[in-house]
Amino acid sequence: MKALVLSGGTGSRLRPITYTSAKQLVPIANKPILFYGLESIAKCGIKDVGVVVGETAKEVMETLEDGSRFGVNISYIRQDRPAGLAHAVFVSREFLGDDDFVMYLGDNFILGGIEEFVEAFRVAQGGVNAQILLAKVEDPHRFGVAVLGEDGSVVRLVEKPEVPPSDLALVGVYIFDKHIHEAVRSIEPSRRGELEITDAIDRLIEDGLSVSSSIVEGYWKDLGEPEALLEGNRLALDLLEGEVCGRVDSSSHIQGRVVIEHGAEVVASVIRGPVVIGAGARIEGSFIGPYTSIGPHCTVRSSEIDYSIVLKDAVVEYVGRLEGSIVGKAAKVTRRESRPSALRLVIGDNSQVELS
Repeated sequence: MKALVLSGGTGSRLRPITYTSAKQLVPIANKPILFYGLESIAKCGIKDVGVVVGETAKEVMETLEDGSRFGVNISYIRQDRPAGLAHAVFVSREFLGDDDFVMYLGDNFILGGIEEFVEAFRVAQGGVNAQILLAKVEDPHRFGVAVLGEDGSVVRLVEKPEVPPSDLALVGVYIFDKHIHEAVRSIEPSRRGELEITDAIDRLIEDGLSVSSSIVEGYWKDLGEPEALLEGNRLALDLLEGEVCGRVDSSSHIQGRVVIEHGAEVVASVIRGPVVIGAGARIEGSFIGPYTSIGPHCTVRSSEIDYSIVLKDAVVEYVGRLEGSIVGKAAKVTRRESRPSALRLVIGDNSQVELS
């Protein structure tokens, strides 16, 4: 079995963060989202992984390299434009051959991994041609939605329906055998101008092939929006074991599960976990509250930060309290002390600022 990991796309819902970084490489708990998927794939015993890349190919390739850090062998597959998930399968035909494969969307986070789903497909030994993962959601119109028969078999799929026929959304992990290639070649672009994987799976069903489903009982999230990213960060931090490798002075207090990486310094501060402080960061005279990730080489001075993500090289100084926030790489958030008292903002396209 092989794996196909999709790491193209523009990440428009995460702008401005994704103007300068691939969305799949945005970190939760100081680790890129994409790493969680690759680690899960490696735990399934899969060695050959194709990574589909687009306009952020250079950054993705420099970060993942040959895949050896994950115990896999990575081949890179170029997708010239984001033309749909089925199109990603189409351009990957040579790499995939006739092997079974897992298709994993690189911006998805599944707490607990995918090993049990992959094993179920393997046990079926050809009795199933495709397997999809589903999760119950409150807003199914935003997703591909499945309709199941009484026996749990997949009857049909609908992509982003205005009137959803169920509340079962497609999770961004699929398992296919070789029959998907003919299905992908036989479908037409949707009204969005893309080759939809839902249409290709529907074609499998129409051709009398077997499509099974599994319900994800644990946490799953498409981390394509700021609120989801913060929630994913919370859950990833809940998995951490505390470890202090950096320097903590005698006037600081560490409470709960806290990771302080090598080279980080905590001075006259309170850190209440779960929290991760990245390598080379400096926390001075501040409070860092639960479910916060401070990236490498950040500076936090005389501030309070809670339930937030601060990316590498950012500076937060003299700020009363930040909560539920995402601070981009090398960004600076500070308080102006001089008169006249006023707000001064320099923010990019698609930014969001909320003032109390």
